[in-house]
Amino acid sequence: MKKIKIAIIGIGNCASSLIQGLTYYKNVKDKQKIIGLMHTVLGGYKISDIEVVAAFDVNGTKVGKDLANAIYAEPNNTKVFAKVEKTGVKVYNAQLLDGIGEYLKDVIHVSKQTLVDPIKILKDSGAEILVSYLPVGSQKATEYWANICLKAKVAMINCIPVFIASDKTWAKKFEEAGMPIIGDDIKSQVGATILHRTLVNLFLDRGMPIDHTYQLNIGGNTDFQNMLERSRLKSKKISKTQSVTSQIELQNAKIDSNDVHIGPSDYIRWLKDNKVAFIRIESRHFGDVPTHVEVRLSVEDSPNSAGVVIDAIRCCKLALDRGIGGPIMSASAYFMKSPPKQFTDTEARKNLEEWIQKYS
Repeated sequence: MKKIKIAIIGIGNCASSLIQGLTYYKNVKDKQKIIGLMHTVLGGYKISDIEVVAAFDVNGTKVGKDLANAIYAEPNNTKVFAKVEKTGVKVYNAQLLDGIGEYLKDVIHVSKQTLVDPIKILKDSGAEILVSYLPVGSQKATEYWANICLKAKVAMINCIPVFIASDKTWAKKFEEAGMPIIGDDIKSQVGATILHRTLVNLFLDRGMPIDHTYQLNIGGNTDFQNMLERSRLKSKKISKTQSVTSQIELQNAKIDSNDVHIGPSDYIRWLKDNKVAFIRIESRHFGDVPTHVEVRLSVEDSPNSAGVVIDAIRCCKLALDRGIGGPIMSASAYFMKSPPKQFTDTEARKNLEEWIQKYS
């Protein structure tokens, strides 16, 4: 089985967890269960078949370094669970565009190294899939890299809440280019959004309305620091809110927008990559008697999505192998908060398993 060659834009905490995971699980046997993956072997591809061949960033602490060193460089602060040996892959300087917000200007020191031609790097490296870990609010940068993918004939996995796969114009471009895309905005293995969706469906399945609900999130990584700039938070709030309210709509129920509040709330430096989420649901049971549920979730944010991305990479490779272009609907629905079409998580998993079986 040949390698799945990937490139990464944005060598932050999420990239660090993904790359550490490739080392941590590289010697896993085919029948050994890997925590966080749908299947140890998916479509014939193992986790050890994934190889990072190109990397891009703008931070002077990372650009020019071997990828194995860059993933531990400041301001990355996620948990270290594997020591990655030198890869021979250098982190290249990338276009800044709108990648750094007001609150990160004093944290990220933009590299002064020469900008490279990303299309040439992608082609020379043999990269097949670009994984985008750009910061929240990077609208121009995400569109720039989507265009790079189209020109370089590289598939895309859009892990951030800028709408590409779920945008009809962009979706058509990827379809016409014959390049698959999975997006938008990666779900965690068990994070605030997936937990909130599950609780909403539990209430509705038991015949109880959602009268009011909120989800508040705090953390100490640069993602949360970046989202202190409210203008960069718009797409994130839309993505997280729609991910939850879609479950209400799928069950033919309704909730007024004034009765829902979902989104990142604050940055607390000493939390580092730990995210704390507070979820509240107000409802009624028999006789219109009120009932409330409150949940507190604490997770290491970046490793929580790394396994999901590994499954997305392998599904994207299956699409490439079969010549399938455009948004991969079933994969996007299961792996992403804002896919082109929403399903319940149970339906999304069933659809994806059928898709994997069909194309394996």
